[in-house]
Amino acid sequence: MVNFTIYDLVLLAIFITFVSIFLYRKRKNLKKEGMLFLYKTSLGIKVINYIGKKYKKTLNFLSYVSIGLGYFLMVGMIYFFYTIVRTYIFRPDIVNQIKIPPIMPLIPYIDKIVPNLNLPPFYFIYWIIIIAIIAISHEFSHGIFAVNKNVKIKSTGFGFFPFFLPVFLAAFVELDEKRMEKKKISSQMAILSAGTFANTLTAILFLGILILFFSCAFTPSGVIFDSYTYSVVSIAGISSVNGIMIENATYEKILSLTETGMNEINSEGITYIITKESLEKQGDNLGYIGLYDDAPAIKANLSRVILKINGQEVKNREQLGNELLKYSPEEKIIITTLESGANRDYEIILAENPLDNTKPYLGIGFLNKQGSGIMGKVMGVFSSFKDSNTYYKPSFEWVVFVYDLLWWIVLISFSVALVNMLPVGIFDGGRFFYLTILAITKREKVAKKVFSVITWLFLMLLFVIMFFWAKSFF
Repeated sequence: MVNFTIYDLVLLAIFITFVSIFLYRKRKNLKKEGMLFLYKTSLGIKVINYIGKKYKKTLNFLSYVSIGLGYFLMVGMIYFFYTIVRTYIFRPDIVNQIKIPPIMPLIPYIDKIVPNLNLPPFYFIYWIIIIAIIAISHEFSHGIFAVNKNVKIKSTGFGFFPFFLPVFLAAFVELDEKRMEKKKISSQMAILSAGTFANTLTAILFLGILILFFSCAFTPSGVIFDSYTYSVVSIAGISSVNGIMIENATYEKILSLTETGMNEINSEGITYIITKESLEKQGDNLGYIGLYDDAPAIKANLSRVILKINGQEVKNREQLGNELLKYSPEEKIIITTLESGANRDYEIILAENPLDNTKPYLGIGFLNKQGSGIMGKVMGVFSSFKDSNTYYKPSFEWVVFVYDLLWWIVLISFSVALVNMLPVGIFDGGRFFYLTILAITKREKVAKKVFSVITWLFLMLLFVIMFFWAKSFF
């Protein structure tokens, strides 16, 4: 997609030029509020008023759903935030691997800026489409529920960050705040949670589209293995490295004897294989290191996508296993893999299975990729429609481009819904939380005090996260 990147950058330049000219000509309509320049219009107000008044009964019911969802996401976000804080404070081993700041704006080409995130490409055109879908649906939902609760819509429009005026956009719907504050608490909470409700529905809708598109546009065509099989070995039990005998083995001694490429390590009469790079990553060991088993796959440096065994297609792990069982140890087979977009054949002599010497052994492994925690489970749901160890072949050139766009829409929609319900002042969840305390205590002074304390607590914890992240570099 190198050529498309060029087109995308040209589109970015055209967009900046067009928006700059437009804003210059319409500069009388621009007003600065806080960190944003706002361009106010009446665009969409008729549609918002029509829907808000036409479907009153439906929206009244959905108000309770929206409030309930708001509480659910708020609890989930608080727990997720707590997990992050706990990790940064008590798991320096994990934090040391994190090279990006805990807070980073989602900007075009973020996959290139921080490549270790291992994300799909995030082109400018993706960004502008997603902004339009998520921001407009979020703000229009606020407006529709406001009209439903008889709160007037004063204006709609777009916001631009002053330091990146022509590029960074945000949509808004300006409500009559004085009238809104006079409404009962449940009505205000319905309006506040409406944006999150819309983002959640957007995520669900596009997840359905993503699944349907995937099933139509991709075909199972191979098997992706995660690693070569390996064993955990005691460092003290290692007797030689690349044929050089060592006594009282230590990690440092072993590392000093390894070379670039494959290295043979003997422990208790068994030969293992390790690369210098892999060994270097195990410096924080507790007297044990992971070594690859001396197996055909790693000896041949077999690439990770297997398409065929002796010309027979294998489309999933079960087929791969069944196909290998047709052969015997010491038998030669041809394994066809996908490498850099082209097929490559490997001549492999199968070994004996360590658990059953009558069965063949290739020496590849599959990891359990089930995520933990809230986001791990969410990402598991987002990808549950496909097998992580199956290679899916796209049916036409632009399939991956469209799939990645849909994936980003789902991920960002849910992320915005989740983050927006943080009980902090700048988010809808902040006032939502304040109204909750007000409804419980019936005292405005107490509600404001609790809201202020919680906001400052979150800001302090955010500082703690940033501190431990920065500390990991020293």
